[in-house]
Amino acid sequence: MTLREIYSRHSEQKNSRFSQKMPIISFEIFPPKNDADGTKLQKLLGHLDILKKYAPAFISLTYGAGGTTQTNSLEIIQHIKKDLDLKIMPHFTCVGSSKEQVECYLKEIQDLEIKNILALRGDFPDGLHAPNSDFQYANELVSFIKSKTDLSIGVAGYPEVHIDCEDFSLDIKNLKRKVNAGSDAVYTQMFFDNDKFFKFQELAKDVGIDVPIIPGILPIMNYKQFEKMLSMARVSVPKSLMNQLEKYKENSDDTKKVGIEFASSQCQQLIDAEITGLHFFTLNTSSSLCPILDNLGVLVKN
Repeated sequence: MTLREIYSRHSEQKNSRFSQKMPIISFEIFPPKNDADGTKLQKLLGHLDILKKYAPAFISLTYGAGGTTQTNSLEIIQHIKKDLDLKIMPHFTCVGSSKEQVECYLKEIQDLEIKNILALRGDFPDGLHAPNSDFQYANELVSFIKSKTDLSIGVAGYPEVHIDCEDFSLDIKNLKRKVNAGSDAVYTQMFFDNDKFFKFQELAKDVGIDVPIIPGILPIMNYKQFEKMLSMARVSVPKSLMNQLEKYKENSDDTKKVGIEFASSQCQQLIDAEITGLHFFTLNTSSSLCPILDNLGVLVKN
């Protein structure tokens, strides 16, 4: 199923008098690093097998800057399709890539019968600030993919502005360029203030962006990990949440409990607003996601 077909299910649910208005669920994972013996991959597949009962529409798989995890990504795609029978949406970054390299990767994706892809500019690899590339921006990659394949394309959105952009209106215009180039859905960076998301959603609508905008949800599991992720993006944290996290930052179990409680409340507010989908950053574990999804009443597949 393409992204448009996947999210049309939500509209069908909303129009049904039996609807629970439950959003379309998807999960994001990343290729394990330093996994020569495959132990981490098997552990990841075990977590996905647990999460499979929530019937995700697809699994999203990240892609290292400059293609640094391309081989691992293709291997993981095959395992997820073969061992778990789950649909997958691989990411693809274009920075530092030639058109020939992109075409080669697209062929490999299509040979695996993949229907959807997330097109990103990507971060520059360490020590490389101006790589040689046929692509400078994600909208160029979207256009290229559209011209070469029939893949359905997702792109990234930033409720609090991309870290490399200082102007909100410019960032929204950049998103519009990506959508106009052929995107079928927008997946947002993590955020912890729903008002920021709702404002972003409204601004996108004002400029004519009419594809589904799917909020990206990060369950907070570890304080140091949380701090590191904040340093890599422009994301504000409600004072009440930060106070709780700082109070329990030396206790990982309490930190995880705070994260589960906050994410459950955040997602419920989004569900009440009839959001189309929820895209969870799993951090390659099911430990926090299962209680969150159970709190939300996501139907479990027998």
